[in-house]
Amino acid sequence: MSSDLSLEPSWLQQLSEEFEQPYMQELQHFLARRSDAGVDIYPPAALRYNAFNSTPFDRVRVVVLGQDPYHRPGQAQGLCFSVAKGVKIPPSLVNIFKELERDLALTRPSHGSLQSWAEQGVLLLNAILTVEQGQAGCHQKKGWERFTDAVIERLNSQRTGVIFVLWGSYAQHKGRLIDREKHRVLVAPHPSPLSAYRGFLGCGHFSTINRLLLEQGHEPIDWQVH
Repeated sequence: MSSDLSLEPSWLQQLSEEFEQPYMQELQHFLARRSDAGVDIYPPAALRYNAFNSTPFDRVRVVVLGQDPYHRPGQAQGLCFSVAKGVKIPPSLVNIFKELERDLALTRPSHGSLQSWAEQGVLLLNAILTVEQGQAGCHQKKGWERFTDAVIERLNSQRTGVIFVLWGSYAQHKGRLIDREKHRVLVAPHPSPLSAYRGFLGCGHFSTINRLLLEQGHEPIDWQVH
């Protein structure tokens, strides 16, 4: 693991062997070469593992799976669908907020930071953790998919009752890794404007998640973005 990056201890315990694998070392070398070539990689290195550092392994209650980070300057912050305060809210997140408003009658927030969700046990995980400016999906098949498969496999095997939220076909592909006898899986179209009206808007996932958590004796998520 790169010396300038740190990982939350419970996740490091789960994933340390993964960082020693040849594929992961090749991925780190690839990222270093691209950075040395002057390419802008998002999110910045310090936020690359933000999802893990914000939501320790033993506190994960919900997993929301995204595809890859936003590829415009200042957007990506290492949490899927989330942008920093002060950054224009992207269209997919606008639709997530529309569904929150419809499902739970929550006030639509003025910013797009989902950090408060992460701190309540919602792992906001992209399948691919890096991207280059203006080049959506350009770091596919470089190793990240295998790494995030390992993340899901660890949660699947060592935890019970986790609620996995799979929006869109890319996220749903990882559903093959999840034991539905141990965990709950919610599926809907992606919140992108291209697909949100095919069933994401109206899916009711936020209220469903809280009902499932309450059935397990857990506190519900406060979905209001603060």
